[in-house]
Amino acid sequence: MLHGIFVLQVPVAEKLLRTVLVYATIVLLFRLTGKRELAGLNTLDFVVLFLLSNVVQNAIIGSDNSFSRGAIGAATLVGVNAAVNRVVAASPTVARWLEGTPTPVIADGEPLMRDMRRMGLRTADLEHAVKLQNGDAIGDVASGVLEPGGHLILDLKPSQRGATSGDIDRVLRRIAALDRRAAPRG
Repeated sequence: MLHGIFVLQVPVAEKLLRTVLVYATIVLLFRLTGKRELAGLNTLDFVVLFLLSNVVQNAIIGSDNSFSRGAIGAATLVGVNAAVNRVVAASPTVARWLEGTPTPVIADGEPLMRDMRRMGLRTADLEHAVKLQNGDAIGDVASGVLEPGGHLILDLKPSQRGATSGDIDRVLRRIAALDRRAAPRG
């Protein structure tokens, strides 16, 4: 009984190749579906991820259901992913190819509807990002980009930015200087 758990029914090279091919296919699919998919998972995204793991299982393990086959597939997935992450970190060209580049979605307070549609973003997504980044409305944003990882990065217009501690320190020093000037000499 235990013997069947560890006996490989398919050559190891085939197992490795199947796993690498499935990994590459999934990377390509996620790259083609755009950045929004990575920004935040909704209920439908979770359903797809759960089903995707089941769909590709047979492509990775084939007809061999042994523990060894699963362990080889898992180790290959983790190893390939670690290698790809290192290459992406070392090569801006590969990073751009696999992850993409930032996409402008707001310019001078105006949503760029064409780019938003292409990225699968809704105005509500932008409004939410504005609120999270201390703005009141999309019109408060000088520029906004959707990063390759799915994060919306917004730059508020100068008139909409909150005061920094440096700003407050400058005002307090100015007030102190005015107080010294206004103080009676005597």
